[in-house]
Amino acid sequence: MRTGHPLREPKAPSLPKTLTPATFADANVEHDGKYLSVAYGPVTLTGTAEDPEFERCRFDQTRFSGVTLHRPGFADVEFTGADLANARLFNSRMFAATVASCRMTGLHLPESGLRDVLFDACRADMANFRFAHLREVVFRDCNLSEADFQNAELANVRFERCKLVVAQFSNATMNAVRFSGCDLNGVRGVTSFDGAIVTPADAMGLLDALTSALGITIED
Repeated sequence: MRTGHPLREPKAPSLPKTLTPATFADANVEHDGKYLSVAYGPVTLTGTAEDPEFERCRFDQTRFSGVTLHRPGFADVEFTGADLANARLFNSRMFAATVASCRMTGLHLPESGLRDVLFDACRADMANFRFAHLREVVFRDCNLSEADFQNAELANVRFERCKLVVAQFSNATMNAVRFSGCDLNGVRGVTSFDGAIVTPADAMGLLDALTSALGITIED
């Protein structure tokens, strides 16, 4: 176990006091669309688009399952109770974001850049973070079972009380990544945990994966 200084909380999104309610046009995401200070309610976003930008927006109960976005940008945004299951958000850029109580099963975020993002109480099983760059990111009370962080770069990232059963970390790089109170049973790519900081209880959860990776047999 390596020790280090406690990591700071991600930068909170800065939203204006008054947001403009989303219109039908706002829900139909377009190429190079600019969506500024918009309040999205329980609507379904639609469209296949490249380079849309969402700044200072709130997504409350919003459904993303109908979109495929390439290089979308999200800055100073809040997601609350949103449904992002199976949404395809390739090469996303997300900064200063809070994602709370959202459904993210099967969400695709490959090759994305996330900085100052808090995921709180989200269901993110089978989410895809392959080749993503995560910096100053916190996953708190999230279900990340079978999530895929293969080849991801993680720096100053915290996993707090998360379920990471059979999560994939092969070829990931870790710098000051903390695991505390997590279920790490069956985690894959444990040899990529160089640079991770774990509690004694979490280290026990890694035992089976470590012995298997090192070819060690534990006899009764």
